[in-house]
Amino acid sequence: MEQTDLNLNKERERLLTFLFRKRKIILSFSFVASAIAFCLSYLITPLYLSTAIIFPAASSSVSFSEQRNTKASSMDFGEEEQAEQLVQILQSAQIKDLIVEKFDLMKHYNISESDGYKYDKLNTAYEGHFSFERTRFGSIKIDVLDRDPKLAARMANEIVSLIDTVKNNIIRKRTLPAFQITKRKKEQLEYEINTLLNEMDSLSKLGVVSLDVRSRLFQALVDSKNPQEKKQLQEKIEINSLLGSTFDGLERKRNEKITKLEDFKVAYEQAESDAATEFSHKFVVERATVADKKDQPKRLIITIIAAIGSFIFIVFSLLLIDRYKELKLKS
Repeated sequence: MEQTDLNLNKERERLLTFLFRKRKIILSFSFVASAIAFCLSYLITPLYLSTAIIFPAASSSVSFSEQRNTKASSMDFGEEEQAEQLVQILQSAQIKDLIVEKFDLMKHYNISESDGYKYDKLNTAYEGHFSFERTRFGSIKIDVLDRDPKLAARMANEIVSLIDTVKNNIIRKRTLPAFQITKRKKEQLEYEINTLLNEMDSLSKLGVVSLDVRSRLFQALVDSKNPQEKKQLQEKIEINSLLGSTFDGLERKRNEKITKLEDFKVAYEQAESDAATEFSHKFVVERATVADKKDQPKRLIITIIAAIGSFIFIVFSLLLIDRYKELKLKS
């Protein structure tokens, strides 16, 4: 154990001695490398960062139910699930395609239309300039980098505006077919009711009356003193005896379908609202503003990384050269 510690101490002293002997080369190389990196950083196109911050809204809809929640869901902030959904929408191809088209990013990023890998290059450039992430506070941060600070702010704010458009379109693709089905069912019920009413009108023209009126015809016949009137009442009683049950059946069906239609109207109004209403799915906490200071490149960090990297590189290189010389002398 003591022998091992002694050997380690000797190796450590040897390394320190070696570094001290080569200090001028090491320091000179590191200084030159960091100076070159610092100068080259000026050749990198500066990028400006614009940030927008939003909170997701709770999922909401206009409720026509009598048991609706007394607290309006449109006023509630969304939770983790809504935030994750919003991040997925922000990262979707729909948002990307709309931004690419509106701001002509293919041209802006100097990507040739004839390039065989233009879409791959566009995706790489887009991912490098746009980022969306949840914060620890539950909000969503939208970051846009661009060489034009005004354009960066415009694109970030445009993305904020597109959230509602894209999400409402996604929702409408599902709710619109449901509304159309509900509408067809409602129209079918209305058609059936009108058909029954037409049949009842035809019977009414023949003198058929409802059951409560029909029950008073016999009493009217008994009370009547006019022979002409008695004849008319007798004819009406006969036609009602013949077609009264048919009229009653039609009336019963009509009432059933009217009741069904009234109940169905709630579902229809709900489906219509879900398909037609456009909701806001976000609370805008902070809109993007034009940056007056570049975000990238960070020259100090580049210089420090270059200095550390060059220091490690030159030390290992000198150690390898020194070891090679030792082995050569021994052989």
